[in-house]
Amino acid sequence: MPLIAAEGRRSVAVAAVATVASALLFPPLGLVGAGVTALFLWFYRDPERKPPQGETLWVSPADGKVVEVLEASHPYVGRTVKIGIFMSPLDVHVNRTPAAGTVDFLEYVPGKKLMAFNEKASEENERFCVGLETDQGRLLLVQVAGFLARRIVCRVRRGDFLERGRRYGMIKLGSKVDVYLPPNLAPSVVVGQRVKAGETVIGVVKR
Repeated sequence: MPLIAAEGRRSVAVAAVATVASALLFPPLGLVGAGVTALFLWFYRDPERKPPQGETLWVSPADGKVVEVLEASHPYVGRTVKIGIFMSPLDVHVNRTPAAGTVDFLEYVPGKKLMAFNEKASEENERFCVGLETDQGRLLLVQVAGFLARRIVCRVRRGDFLERGRRYGMIKLGSKVDVYLPPNLAPSVVVGQRVKAGETVIGVVKR
């Protein structure tokens, strides 16, 4: 059961070894190193999450605050509802899939590093798009880099089948994740709501 994101294990290990070595040579430096190691452990933490029962309940792809629930469009999904989730530097940075599906669209888009809550960030910032074919239709996830974010990590490839709630990447130092729901999904969150990746329900199938 991973508690540290795969992308951070090397950094944590190096910081821990450096801390021990520093403490042996000069104890005050060991205290500094311990603080740095603790920051790495906090930044790369990757807690286990258990999605709620019911495959028709779509879960959040990110920890953070809902900043947008609005109509939007993208060539991959067409016109639909977009949910924007802002991840602060204090949030867990690992991203998860809202629903089970097969990856059939990947696109990296270079761009600016505007503040993630800027209205233009979704269209102008550096971002990575992941599209999945699900039982309810096409789902699009967009990892958006922000002012502090320096690296977007995506672990999946075309053809991969992802279970609901599976880890698929992370944004280092937070930022924003946009979710474009299929047309037959109704959003179940509101602006200002706090959500947890892999646990909080953000959409349900319309009846």
